[in-house]
Amino acid sequence: MRECLENRRLLLLDGATGTELERRGAPCSLPLWSASSLIEDPGLVADIHAAYARSGAQVLTANTFRTQRRSLSRGGMDPDLAAELTQKAVDLAREGSLLSPDRECFVLGSAAPLEDCFQPERVPEDRALEIEHGEHARHLRNAGVDGILVETMNTLREAVAATRAARATGLPTLVSFTCGARAQLLSGEPLAASLATVIREGAEAVMVNCLPASDVGICLQDLRNTQRPFGAYPNLGAPGGTPDEPRSAPCSPVELGRYAQSWIASGATLVGGCCGTTPDHIAALANSRRTKFER
Repeated sequence: MRECLENRRLLLLDGATGTELERRGAPCSLPLWSASSLIEDPGLVADIHAAYARSGAQVLTANTFRTQRRSLSRGGMDPDLAAELTQKAVDLAREGSLLSPDRECFVLGSAAPLEDCFQPERVPEDRALEIEHGEHARHLRNAGVDGILVETMNTLREAVAATRAARATGLPTLVSFTCGARAQLLSGEPLAASLATVIREGAEAVMVNCLPASDVGICLQDLRNTQRPFGAYPNLGAPGGTPDEPRSAPCSPVELGRYAQSWIASGATLVGGCCGTTPDHIAALANSRRTKFER
């Protein structure tokens, strides 16, 4: 994984896990979100990973977004199951990666905000961040991931803690921020300064995620200025939609493929999808990538 990043190899990430579980009929209520399916329907989790691998994804993210001790405890589960569920999630992703025998397929471990992705005011105090992100990173390392994806970070403070924890494992560390309509974190902190800080902490690639595809463009210059491998994996609308206010903004697989081509033309080497995206979206990205780069 590290060699691919250093060589600026174009890598196609997978798409959403939680919303894809929902789309296939699995409950994903907070605070456990997608982690509940690791117990209730692990076969479905494996099927989703396999679908992304067949769609052309070269990087699968294990379903460890909510396998931290804190999330399990808040969900009424034994927090001591954190290591076991993290291992199970990684094993299921690895199983899916093996369905791509014609190409290399990496497995990343997700290191998400300990509380809520869209409420920066809920970020815990520094000592808790250090302890809990450290434990989760060690669980990911022990489970055998190829790298750690510190993702959906809405404050610099938590991003730094999670990046330090990931780097302490010695694994490749990728860091992704969630931004609003401007190149700022949801906390209001400038994206450019936040990127520079996590790079000083050892981030080997930087991205933005879980923002509309139409908002990625405003972040590209700051990402490109880092001189690190960079990319984006947008959502199709913020989680928590209702029938009157749907989760997903209109963005067909073909449209997402067009967006991705523009990001790649700007130098992005990591593209994929977040909430609301499906294997069809990833297949469209794979096709657009081949059209542009593999003639």
